[in-house]
Amino acid sequence: MENNTLKNSQESKRPPARRRYEPNYSRKAPGTEGQSKSSVFQRPKREQRRTPVRIIPLGGLNEIGKNMTVIECSNDMFIIDCGLAFPDTEMPGVDIVIPDFSYIEKNKDKLRGVVLTHGHEDHIGGLAYLLKKLNTPIYGTKLTLGLVEGKLKEHGLLGKASLNVVAHKKTVKMGCMAVEFIRVNHSIPDAVGMAIHTPAGIIVHTGDFKVDFSPINGEIIDLARFGELGSKGVLALMADSTNAERSGYTQSERKVGESFERLFNQAEGKRIIIATFSSNIHRIQQIVNCAQRYGRKVAVFGRSMVNVISTAIEYGYLSVPEGLLIDIDTMNRYTNEQIVLITTGSQGEPMSALTRMAMNDHKKVNITPQDFIIISATPIPGNEKFVTRVVNELMKSGAEVVYEAMYEVHVSGHACQEELKLIHALTKPKFFIPVHGEYKHLKKHAELAREIGMPSENIIIGEIGNVIETDGTKINVVSQVPAGKVLVDGLGVGDVGSIVLRDRKHLAKDGLIIVVVGIEKASNTVVSGPDIISRGFVYVRESEELIDNAKNLLASTLASCSMHDFREWNSIKARMRDALSDYIYEKTKRSPMILPIIMEI
Repeated sequence: MENNTLKNSQESKRPPARRRYEPNYSRKAPGTEGQSKSSVFQRPKREQRRTPVRIIPLGGLNEIGKNMTVIECSNDMFIIDCGLAFPDTEMPGVDIVIPDFSYIEKNKDKLRGVVLTHGHEDHIGGLAYLLKKLNTPIYGTKLTLGLVEGKLKEHGLLGKASLNVVAHKKTVKMGCMAVEFIRVNHSIPDAVGMAIHTPAGIIVHTGDFKVDFSPINGEIIDLARFGELGSKGVLALMADSTNAERSGYTQSERKVGESFERLFNQAEGKRIIIATFSSNIHRIQQIVNCAQRYGRKVAVFGRSMVNVISTAIEYGYLSVPEGLLIDIDTMNRYTNEQIVLITTGSQGEPMSALTRMAMNDHKKVNITPQDFIIISATPIPGNEKFVTRVVNELMKSGAEVVYEAMYEVHVSGHACQEELKLIHALTKPKFFIPVHGEYKHLKKHAELAREIGMPSENIIIGEIGNVIETDGTKINVVSQVPAGKVLVDGLGVGDVGSIVLRDRKHLAKDGLIIVVVGIEKASNTVVSGPDIISRGFVYVRESEELIDNAKNLLASTLASCSMHDFREWNSIKARMRDALSDYIYEKTKRSPMILPIIMEI
């Protein structure tokens, strides 16, 4: 009894227990009237960090061409595309430009394969050079791999490569990651975007794309799948930025077909010559269809055009009625109004078939007033003057020339702003990385993403070589890997560097002077010369006084050399070079390359 009394008295002295706070959902916070319970006083979920994934662009950013991106996670990595770029005016003598493969070679044990978005040169053109360094499986759609086969055959690699055809909606395993192929529209059939399933989340890469609701082959971009991925949650979007500066929508390829119909009718009685991109199989199909309707035969010029058309027919992507396609050697059997020529050269390339026709340098085609020429392409930035020159020369021959500015004979294969907004809206990405374009394109695409609600801190405008890492909660550029341009000149890959290019530009700009001197080693005396040979500097016969004075100057310079100088021939060369350079600049205000040569006698 006493114990119970003591216990009761102790309990009565304790402070009352604190009552646990329970939020009252019946009370609304100011400004939240009408909202559901789940949206009021909702505690933010703590985002869980996941295994980080690294996105490493090795090409295609701040430039047009040589698209290549490495996706890496844990001990696995794979490559999206492996393209080339064409040289600019600052690369004299260079044939093509490919990405730097140093990082991939260093981590080749991690490499699980290469996946290809489509068959354009800027996405598959560097593949043969990569496969010469290491062997890895290649995955792509049927037409894409058909075009790759042609490239590998030229390099003698076809039997060594593992080519794996992947259909739309199929998935390829890449170690701890998986790549899902999604159909998109582009200016070449069988183009795909990709959903990359990684431990950190889903990364969507659109590839080159546009939204065409009436494509020539009837295969519309799979917007439904992009929407499904968006509903699941897309970690990052990597989207084509080529047309990010253009408002509205890209027109359907069928628009070009309608223009062809009008122009074929207008060209009655004339031979039709159409220059277009060899890879634009949909456009070639429309040309073939028009030729059939107007009772014309089709001949094909240009090596790349012949190769692509042959591959497209073989794989069923181009339908040509029997007897419509004729050999170029049999053209003379038909009249002008019975012929359509499809040729390369829409960019005014110096060695292309159309350019050679314009310059009257083609073996089988002479341009006359009986020719009706359609240039069905837009000049790539930097090529405008080449295209203009070709158009001028064609017109001088009396031909009628139609190009994009006059009629709708070309539409882009890349999405404009409204289509880009659609992809953003469907995928609802957490992070965004604009790809495929010069800096102005990437910047505009980033602005577009901000306009539709993407926070600035969630957008990365990368550069080639950046290591962009995300663990599902944040995204940052964490480091840099070797990246840049490898120049291909003939059979040489990478042996033309900045010093060689500098010398080539110097030679092209100012020319070359070679100074030859014969020295007897035993007595250290000049026994012949100095003689001067000039190339690309002045015409020697018209500048005899300049050359004679230069010889006299060099003779005086040699006479002033000490015995120590004669033992160090590099010293003699430097003194001759400096003396002649100063004299030439004083007299001509030019700085040719000066190459002293000393012959031991």
